Amino acid sequence: MNRIFNVTKPLTLLAAASLLLAACGGNNSDKTDKSTSSAATPAATTSPTNTTAASSDSQEKVTIEYWQYEYPSKVALINELIKQFEEQNPNITVKQTNFPYDQYNEKVATLVPAGKGPDVINLYYGWLPKYVSSGFLQPLPESGFPKADIENKYYPLVNASKIDGSYWAIPTAVRTLAVFYNKDLFTKANIAEPPQTWEELVEDSIRLTEKDSKDQFVVEGLAWEPGAQLHHWYRDGLLPQAGGQDLSEDRRKILWADTPAGLEAFQYLIDFAVKHKVGTTGVFTDDVTAFKTGHAAINIDGSFRLGSLATDAPDLNYGIAPLPSYKSKSAPSSYWANAIPAGVTGAKLDASIKFLQFLTSKEVQEQWVDKVGELPAQKEVATQDEYLNDEKLGPFIRQLDYSKAHFFIDETGERTLFVDAVNEVLLNKVPVEKAFTDLVAKTQKLYDDYWAKVDKK
Repeated sequence: MNRIFNVTKPLTLLAAASLLLAACGGNNSDKTDKSTSSAATPAATTSPTNTTAASSDSQEKVTIEYWQYEYPSKVALINELIKQFEEQNPNITVKQTNFPYDQYNEKVATLVPAGKGPDVINLYYGWLPKYVSSGFLQPLPESGFPKADIENKYYPLVNASKIDGSYWAIPTAVRTLAVFYNKDLFTKANIAEPPQTWEELVEDSIRLTEKDSKDQFVVEGLAWEPGAQLHHWYRDGLLPQAGGQDLSEDRRKILWADTPAGLEAFQYLIDFAVKHKVGTTGVFTDDVTAFKTGHAAINIDGSFRLGSLATDAPDLNYGIAPLPSYKSKSAPSSYWANAIPAGVTGAKLDASIKFLQFLTSKEVQEQWVDKVGELPAQKEVATQDEYLNDEKLGPFIRQLDYSKAHFFIDETGERTLFVDAVNEVLLNKVPVEKAFTDLVAKTQKLYDDYWAKVDKK
């Protein structure tokens, strides 16, 4: 395949992203000092098709509380959705409460066991094992969320919400990773199209890298931040693409070192900084800043970044492409999901089920795409032509069929161990093989400790 740009033919520029509001990203959450609470009034000019029967005037009036962390586009959309839901269900009032991201789990651990928490809670799927083992949640009621319906309608990645045979949370939207590439920098480097293979990604990153006379980066060929999205890329992208496996079927054993693929994928990731020297951590604050300011030609990032780029860098000329493949295709995926805490019963439980059914309806998923930028969680919604044919959304959605969501037992701990292993190589010159072996052993200990506690219950 000839991938060199022919200067005699103009490169077609894709239209700019239509998403107008910022989307939620794992390392790009809006952090403020004060918790906020807002109760929506039951008024709306338009509302999605009702997915549950509206309450009659004779039914008991009930108030439920919804928690999510402070992220402007999500908070604003939930406020509007509450208005729509209350119009359909006039006997149910929904109060939204928000906390800063870095206080969220602390608030849950303190208030939920005391019975002072929410009736419906939004949480990162990687927190679920800890929430479940701590007794914070109840399984999704089978009457409202049949397992067969979940497994038929949703992408397979939601299986990460299934623990001990029960689903504990359900998403409205999902995310996956892809290649964000700066079209102007590609044209400048005479590269016609984004990389499609591991080898092409290395070649392109080298050609796109620019340094000054002091060997300092002017442009990173590939933005390189292991603590951002690259650790996800390793587990559910590079590792399976190289022919390796992440976890055993019972989710108890780390399988990275069971085949040569684990080390090969780890070495490939490390080499961008150590061998090819096309990027390094923190050089332009972070990978997101580097890309949106034109100081990174390529970034591996999530679909949740579309909205914030439209807001923060509206003139950035960029495109989206599927992750480069190797022996096979695979893409990391993740999601925020909604669940019902353990102490919710009676009329509040009935109302919470209705609200959660509303939040997972087709019409709400479509609003979520438009106003947040995340992808619909249900296959029939995501695969509508308007999304598949969208130049920015389409590449993400087309990866969902072969995407994977790692089963975290401690998302923060696992990420920290991965970053520490990378730093051992990058900063302390530890051999890659030793850093990898230590990483697998330390990660396995996290899993052993978790399952030992679960087995005692």
